[in-house]
Amino acid sequence: MNNSRSGNALTRFLGYLNWLVNPVHGLSTSQVYDLIGMASPTGNALYLNLGYWPAARDVDEASEALALLVAATGSMGAADTVLDCGFGFGDQDLLWAERCGPAKIIGLNTTASQVRVARQRVVDAGLAGRVDLREGSATRMPIDDASIDLVVALESAFHFDTREDFFAEAFRVLVPGGRLVTADIIPTPQAAGSIQRFRQRLSWYLVASRFNIPDENAYGIEAYERKLQLSGYEAMSVRSIREDVYAPLHEFLAANPAFLRRQHPLARLLARATLMRPAASVYAGLDYVIGYAAKPGAREGSTAE
Repeated sequence: MNNSRSGNALTRFLGYLNWLVNPVHGLSTSQVYDLIGMASPTGNALYLNLGYWPAARDVDEASEALALLVAATGSMGAADTVLDCGFGFGDQDLLWAERCGPAKIIGLNTTASQVRVARQRVVDAGLAGRVDLREGSATRMPIDDASIDLVVALESAFHFDTREDFFAEAFRVLVPGGRLVTADIIPTPQAAGSIQRFRQRLSWYLVASRFNIPDENAYGIEAYERKLQLSGYEAMSVRSIREDVYAPLHEFLAANPAFLRRQHPLARLLARATLMRPAASVYAGLDYVIGYAAKPGAREGSTAE
């Protein structure tokens, strides 16, 4: 037993070392999240998002606020069948079921370990009849055409290989008039000065290489809107909320380091080093956007002007 535990600990240590240090670590996105496991910085939930901080006092409130911002952007309501692509441990789905009351939430996630935990949480909450969380791909959705009112991707679309394939699949499964909402990480607009441009490139690289963001997904707001339009959507809106995400999160974590105790020792060292740097440098290359787009056509039950 002791040998087995020691072997597992060594394997995990080497896995973390490879992920954090090796720029070509070779891990799939699911393997990265298997390494991270349930080491969420939240105190009472398992959110893995960065949060929305205008009025939040801690990570739990900020994570919940971001999920509610996504729901509000998509006008999530009682008549909706919602498809959540990349649901993590299901926190946002439990929240939406309680606060927004959609008729049905279907989730797709490629990380089997997260799916198992999230499904059990749904059962424990008594929501198995309304929340259906599945293992599946957002770029090859096992979902019928024109069967979904609202597709959401909360801090997950940057992983999809590619985001454009996700846009196309979301368009296929949406009913006419259906909506797509993303909370997404993209590069910042290129700065004028060479030093700042270097900081931007380094900041983006460190995140993209560790969290498997394909090169094809590295584009800014204007290209984001254009790719939505080319996928057939209308009424596109992609707005930056980076000032309400990165800096306040950084400030909170630097002032409240207790969350570090839940991290693997190697991740703890990297987090401490990161929090010693100014947020403007750490996140120089990272924009954070809320995207919205609609499939042309009138929703069933709607009335035209």
